[in-house]
Amino acid sequence: MNDTQKKTMMLKPEAILRYLVSDDDYVDTLIMCRGSEVDLVATDSDIYEALGSIKSHDRFNMNKLKKFFEVVHVYSSEKKILKDERVDEIRKLALREDKNGKENSVRNK
Repeated sequence: MNDTQKKTMMLKPEAILRYLVSDDDYVDTLIMCRGSEVDLVATDSDIYEALGSIKSHDRFNMNKLKKFFEVVHVYSSEKKILKDERVDEIRKLALREDKNGKENSVRNK
């Protein structure tokens, strides 16, 4: 498959947070086993929101962050101040159990 036929998937902050602090098969597989037919992308703002939503009691895995930057293309965007309300919203979406929420945190571009 050539580059023009690749599928691009955009990672939302909740997917990034879920990947960094939990063991989620769907998101882990997307990032850790990324195939050549999919390009994963995220904005620096979404990464900022995900990292800013990590709490001290979370099981943050630095190796996962390294892998994330190896495989995900990062694009610059306008950053806003991360407020507690937004952190709560991201954590609620990231750490819920239903599969639909997990798949909806990754969107096709």
